[in-house]
Amino acid sequence: MGARACPRPMGRKRGPESERRRPWLVRDMSASQALGAASDLGQGGCRRAWVELLAGRVKRQKLGPEGEQKVRESAVRLLRSHLNLGDLVLEVEGPPGKQLCLSRLIDYDGPGAHIDLSSSLIGSALRDQAAQLGVPAAVLCSQVVASGLVRVCEADAVPPPKVLLTPDQRKKLSSLFEIAQNLLAQSMFSRLSFCQELWKVQNSLLLEAVWRLHVQSIVSLQELLESHADSQAVVAWLSRDLRLLCEQTEAPCKHADVARAMLADFVQMLVSRGFQKNADVRGTVDPEWMSQVAVAVLERMLASALEALAAGIQEGSAAHKAVSCWFGVFSGHMYGSIISTESPKRFFCHTLTQILTHKPVLKVSDAVQMQREWSFARTPPLLSGLYRRLFVILSPEELVGHLQEVLETQEVNWQHVLSCVSTLVICLPDAQQLVNVRIEALPAYPAGALWTALCCRPARVPAARLRVGRHPGPEDWVSRLLTHAFESCDLDSMVLAFLVARQAALEGPAAFPSYAAWFQAAFGSARGFHGSSKKALVFLFKFLSDLVPFEAPRYLQVHILHPPLVPSKYRTLLTDYVALARTRLADLKVSVENMGLYEDLSSAGDVTEPRCQAAQDVEKAIMVFEHTGKIPAAVLEASIFRRSYYLSHFLPALLTPRVLPRVPDSRAALIESLRRADKIPPSLYSTYRQACSTVGEKKPEDAASQREVEPSCKEEPLGLLTTALRELRASVTDPTQRDALLAQMAVISEQLRSALGLGEDDSDFEGAPVQLSVRAPKLQPWEQRVVDLLLTSFCQNLMAASSVAPPDRQGPWAAHFVRTLCRRRLLPALLSRLCQLLHHQGPSLSASHVVGLAALAVHLGESRSALPEVHVGPPTPARGLPVPELFDILLPCRTQESSALCLKFCTAAISYSLCKFSPQSRDISYSCLSPGLIKKFQFMVFRWFSEARDPPSWEDPASSPWRPLCLPSVDWQRAALCLWKQRTLRELLKQEGLHLTYRDWLQLELEIQPEVDSLSDTERQDFHQWAIHQHFLPAPSATGGCDGDLEVACATLVDVLMDFCQSSRSYDHSENSDLVLGGCTGNRDIFSRLQEMAADLEQGPAPLGHAAPRGHFLFGVFCRRLQALARGWDVASRLQRQQELLMCKRILLGLPPSVLVGSPRLEQLAAPDCDDFFHLVNSELRNFSHDGALTHDITAHFFRVISFPSAPPASLLTQTPGLGPCVRGSSRGPGPRANPACGRVSPQGLLNACSRSRDPSLAADLTLTACQTQCPLLLTSALLWWPHLEPELHRRWRRCSQSPLPAELRRLQEARHFARSVLSPLAAPPTPGPAWLCAAALHFVIRRAGKESIRWELGQLDGQGEELLVFLFFFSLMGLLSSHLTPQAAGSLKPLDVCAEVLGCLQRKRVSWLPLFQLTETDAGLGRTLLRLAPDHQVRLLPLAFYSLLSYFDEDALLQEDAFLHVAVNMYLKLVGLFVAGETGAVWTLAHGGDLQAQGDPVSLITNARLFLLQSIPRCPKRSFSDVAELLGASADCDPEVRAALLSRQQAVLDPDLYQAPRLF
Repeated sequence: MGARACPRPMGRKRGPESERRRPWLVRDMSASQALGAASDLGQGGCRRAWVELLAGRVKRQKLGPEGEQKVRESAVRLLRSHLNLGDLVLEVEGPPGKQLCLSRLIDYDGPGAHIDLSSSLIGSALRDQAAQLGVPAAVLCSQVVASGLVRVCEADAVPPPKVLLTPDQRKKLSSLFEIAQNLLAQSMFSRLSFCQELWKVQNSLLLEAVWRLHVQSIVSLQELLESHADSQAVVAWLSRDLRLLCEQTEAPCKHADVARAMLADFVQMLVSRGFQKNADVRGTVDPEWMSQVAVAVLERMLASALEALAAGIQEGSAAHKAVSCWFGVFSGHMYGSIISTESPKRFFCHTLTQILTHKPVLKVSDAVQMQREWSFARTPPLLSGLYRRLFVILSPEELVGHLQEVLETQEVNWQHVLSCVSTLVICLPDAQQLVNVRIEALPAYPAGALWTALCCRPARVPAARLRVGRHPGPEDWVSRLLTHAFESCDLDSMVLAFLVARQAALEGPAAFPSYAAWFQAAFGSARGFHGSSKKALVFLFKFLSDLVPFEAPRYLQVHILHPPLVPSKYRTLLTDYVALARTRLADLKVSVENMGLYEDLSSAGDVTEPRCQAAQDVEKAIMVFEHTGKIPAAVLEASIFRRSYYLSHFLPALLTPRVLPRVPDSRAALIESLRRADKIPPSLYSTYRQACSTVGEKKPEDAASQREVEPSCKEEPLGLLTTALRELRASVTDPTQRDALLAQMAVISEQLRSALGLGEDDSDFEGAPVQLSVRAPKLQPWEQRVVDLLLTSFCQNLMAASSVAPPDRQGPWAAHFVRTLCRRRLLPALLSRLCQLLHHQGPSLSASHVVGLAALAVHLGESRSALPEVHVGPPTPARGLPVPELFDILLPCRTQESSALCLKFCTAAISYSLCKFSPQSRDISYSCLSPGLIKKFQFMVFRWFSEARDPPSWEDPASSPWRPLCLPSVDWQRAALCLWKQRTLRELLKQEGLHLTYRDWLQLELEIQPEVDSLSDTERQDFHQWAIHQHFLPAPSATGGCDGDLEVACATLVDVLMDFCQSSRSYDHSENSDLVLGGCTGNRDIFSRLQEMAADLEQGPAPLGHAAPRGHFLFGVFCRRLQALARGWDVASRLQRQQELLMCKRILLGLPPSVLVGSPRLEQLAAPDCDDFFHLVNSELRNFSHDGALTHDITAHFFRVISFPSAPPASLLTQTPGLGPCVRGSSRGPGPRANPACGRVSPQGLLNACSRSRDPSLAADLTLTACQTQCPLLLTSALLWWPHLEPELHRRWRRCSQSPLPAELRRLQEARHFARSVLSPLAAPPTPGPAWLCAAALHFVIRRAGKESIRWELGQLDGQGEELLVFLFFFSLMGLLSSHLTPQAAGSLKPLDVCAEVLGCLQRKRVSWLPLFQLTETDAGLGRTLLRLAPDHQVRLLPLAFYSLLSYFDEDALLQEDAFLHVAVNMYLKLVGLFVAGETGAVWTLAHGGDLQAQGDPVSLITNARLFLLQSIPRCPKRSFSDVAELLGASADCDPEVRAALLSRQQAVLDPDLYQAPRLF
């Protein structure tokens, strides 16, 4: 030993003082120290210290190098032979002035040189002492270190229990562990002996000291645990200390990080040893023993936590903190140091099993009754948080498979099982398919025993294997449970399927559909699980019957109102169950009859009081009545089949006394409709009216106080909802809390139910569309407060989240938030509020509101498949719309303000969608956006930003279009252009249906109101020129262009213009607008563009060669549109067709007249081509003519007696009737057609067209001659309006030709002159031209004359020919029918009297007039001409005119005519057909106060006609029955008595001998 190894000794006198100062190590010496003391006593005498021995050696001798070496060796021998080890350790000094002992070494905190020196000395001393004692040095060293460790742990004054060291203890242990590590390095330390020594005093050990042994690599935790023989004691000790550690971890202290590190190391060791797949065989004990200990510790910790939760621990208590800390060990980052993930996964599965099977004391009946209390929102947050952590490491398939396996093999705790299911469906994104029912063809079911008793059933679902080889996925778990249940009549699988489906349905629309929807999907069709055999039906109804005593009323109501589909022969099974369920409901004092009309059957909560439900039913019924104008079907059904609820609850809620408004509102209108339908008892209605008359006398302050008190009970739920939304914002902005988003959304869903009074599950829309009035959206004040709170929270959350991360890295919070809003009762309020904000208050919205609502619209589009259609009322068409398309209606582009809002909203929505969804999920983004919004964005960008009209320069791909929208002050122009330049947007626009086409542009541009447009007149004109001629006209048709075809562009414009004018009536803001064209308000400049393009077409090149010219494109558009309309004689069809024809006529009047009359070439002698116009008149306009003539405007346009204006008629797009002047801009913008002047649209009518021919007179004659056979209605129209036409015709003809008027025009002039001469005292000249033309002129003159009688005028016609009178009678009949349809058409002389006098004249002259009632289209000559002069509906009413003249018939003369019987019977049968079809009633309604009033009602007319026939048939001659077979076939189903009379008369004609008197003599 060197000099430094043996420092200079110093003696110390012993005594009481020295004993008190003796280091702690001496007092705790083990058996080896006692042996040393005994040897000292055995040497005899009194021991002296070194000081005494050296006292005489005052002088120190100087020694050389060899002497010093000898002295050292001698000192070492002396120490080894005569000194006690303990005394040596106590009294050896270190450097001068400091004592070098073990206690000082432990307390020493200086440089490590002295530690190494002392450790070497102690190791050497301990080795020598062990040799003397005969024990291994490692054992002795371990005992010494163990004793020091225990003394350090006991040194703290804080009483137990505790597990953490103080700072002073940590410093002492640090020195002791360094000595122990030195001993380990010298192989002088036995870990086994050390562990055994520690276990002897285990109650004194602190857990941190044990952990530091592990951290310092002195003794690992595994070695320490394996060294104990009693596993139960180990488990108890470690579990107790781990619980204390959890409590102290969550307590506020400076060393919480140490506690968390300790817990992590212990858990990692326990998990790795307890759940490793291949045990480590190198240990000193059985690996299974260690595994069992580790598992037992973990199980005990979890069990104590679950028991604490079941006991209802208070938040903030020590137990709550301990449970929270222990559940935190299931975070994934806790196991990062474990290389294999198999051990944590097995641990998590084992933990889930233990949770599901913890104390299985609940029976299945308990689960059925208490299930609603175990929803996600009502599950303790600590337990639901534990579930979420367990779900992280397991896939949905593994989770469902594990649940299935546990339920098959073990007794379970139903509360934990069902709360786990709730957490599963809430927290897993794709768990919605968990309860989706797959209806498959099911095999026949074998026999099986039925369930015995629910209340005796243990909480176990045994032996229900659903699949072999792999676990079922979440999408088919319940389906396979049901399949297995019906295959083997296994009630355990049936119970589980129903419990899981009901539990999932409790979680609301964000997770699953309602229980009612699930039950209908599973059993409501022929392909249901129960539909394959009688045995399956018996099994199902036996199961439902056994469930009845434990069912909640809601489920019983679902089963009654939505029963399983049962074949008729097994109907008794259903009726027996319904009777049982009704009895149970009666016991619960719940009546099916008293259920609300619109009650939410999906709710599993308490049944709403009928009085409360009735108020909700009244509001819903009023809403439906507002939209349809009819009494809701549910109300009518309740008035018949559920009369108890209707009379006792619904009517009292509807007839609540109030101050009646001056103008009846929807409530008053519904009450009046019910009263007229005898659905309100007179006494009840009288009481209601009396109460309403007195309710206004109440003081206003009383009503105000009632209104103020009403919502007070809801303030608390609203406050809870506000708090939950505030907590959500913290989770949204903190990336570390995003795993708690789904849980927070479930809390919000629960608070939302409370705030709005919704059911447990309000997600079932049951196919009912949402009714929404865009013009006046309504919602209750409380609903508005809740919806505003939700919308504000969403917008704020979105902006806060966008300040942290872009949309694609914000997680799924927004989608879950929107799905929470999509409830059956909340969605209408949400959409109504969106309508108010966007459609009515849009300009006042801030940028953050616009951005937030745009993102909300995107996520509503994402959920479009789960949302009902929206039926929007005025001013939009009443049709069903998907929710995304609703925003097209809410965001018009009519004014500058609305256009600005539309651009902002579209920019935000498209930007958010493109940034939210990755390129791989573009299909989702396409479905989220409405095509209308995308097209409106393109339209507004083109319109507002001229730089966007040029080819785009691509933006930097790295630049996000969302970034400009997140700035404090949004520059919308920059944001829109940034989005416009994005390549992703260009890719989006390549999708079918998203690119702005020419038709789309026209539709949007027509909505613009020029007086409030953002563009000036010049700017708008320039934009139109660019859009039509530069953008859409040259574009290919595949991209929505016109392929350079100007005619296609014109035809499309006409088509869109007519669509707009038809639809714009619904958009009219005035309630009393004109039906025809008054509602049309739009961009009048578009029609100017049509006029310009039509003029360009007229001035285009003529067809090459001798090719036949095509018809005008305009008539092709008209024909296509008219053919698409339904043909019929009902009022709706006729009004729709009349409306379309009025638009066609208005467009024709606004375009050049050459559209009607084509121009012949100068080198040709042919007449102008009028075939298209003739066809339009004969097929369509004729049916809406009056009294054999068209209106003046279209007649004048044909003959062209007025100048033609180029501007659009003001009545086409405004409310001012007539044709407006041509207004042109002062300048034109650049374009391919810089100045298409209005003046070049030449005034070209018939005369102008003929004037271009080489022989104008011949061309005019040919055209008018063609009119006689092809379109006679034009000639009769000219005769009617001749006083207005004649002067202008003369003037125009003299301007284009010096010759007299063409012969055919002169013939019209002569016919008019002849008619006037008939009424003059002078003798009438001979009839000029065709007799029908003169008869028409005479008819119009007689009608205008208004004389009391025309008998004298008819006498003037003697010698004029019989045809003239017959044709005059025809026009008189048409006048009679016109007076019935339009009573104002009648003059002072009643049309019936005119017809009677003409008829009398014909009968006096023995002129046959019956052929007028036998006209057909197949008749050649005049028959076809006359039919082309009368509308089809008037021809159909000829039987009415025939029998209206019954009293004026000369019966004797008529009976002699062969055609009489056929005509009379035919007219009678047609009259009966008109009566059956209701057309005669319509005529009487229109003719109120008219001619037919004297004839009585239709029944009287038919009765008289029938009596006339029955009297006339026997008097008819034999020749009248030549074609009686045809009459008998036609009368078979109309009138049996008339048929019998015809048969009898026919038999008499065929065999007259049978009817002769018999010869008796």
